Amino acid sequence: KDWRDVDGVGSDVKDQGGCGSCWAFSAVETLESHLAIATGQASPLLSPQQIVSCSPNPQHCGGTGGCDGSTQPLAFDYTKTAGITTESNYPYRGTTGTCDTSKVKPVAFNDGYAQLTMNNYTELVTAAGTKCPIAISIAAGGFTFQFYGGGVLSNCNDYVMDHAVQLVGYGTDSGKDYWLVRNSWGNWGESGYIRMQRYGEGSEPCGTDKRPQDGDACDGDTDPRTYCGQCGILSSSSYPTGMRAASVQV
Repeated sequence: KDWRDVDGVGSDVKDQGGCGSCWAFSAVETLESHLAIATGQASPLLSPQQIVSCSPNPQHCGGTGGCDGSTQPLAFDYTKTAGITTESNYPYRGTTGTCDTSKVKPVAFNDGYAQLTMNNYTELVTAAGTKCPIAISIAAGGFTFQFYGGGVLSNCNDYVMDHAVQLVGYGTDSGKDYWLVRNSWGNWGESGYIRMQRYGEGSEPCGTDKRPQDGDACDGDTDPRTYCGQCGILSSSSYPTGMRAASVQV
């Protein structure tokens, strides 16, 4: 499955720049995808900056918010009530800033989100194949990932989850199964994408994340976690539910 083959479901690759806003980009890309599927037409470009500046993070999960990190479920929880506006209404600045509600003219809402079971290969591949692109998290701090230039990535051997991306499909290349992942680092990897080796139910490699605060842990949660999949790709996966266009678009 490659959701890029479905007209309108994926926007062009984005670039978060020097702000630690990967979580907001992962969430917004997934909101765009779900809005396109819900309406049957391409989504307008939605605003990562609204999420960065406005989405609350009182328990400091995944960071202290904004450019210092947060999580996709918190973004989906925020847009459930606030809605999401367009990139043109609230352009990306790459800084946390303060929330400017005058720029928030919602074009879409969701009614919640679904969180997939951690380290469940079958659940993730099924959701990615039948429902939609998925907001996922991975370990991206290692040399193998940072300097990826193409092909199917293997031997990542890094399980410190610290980066949010979007799963847009999966496939097989020369007998090697892979996940197809969209990054937010501009023209990095394979034109902004990376293919990461996929091993199958019961065969995924696992490792220990001894720095959960780098990922989605909240204040005070320092217990090591076990994550599975290449670069911990099965660690944290979610998507918005009940996506719909706002009844009155401004």
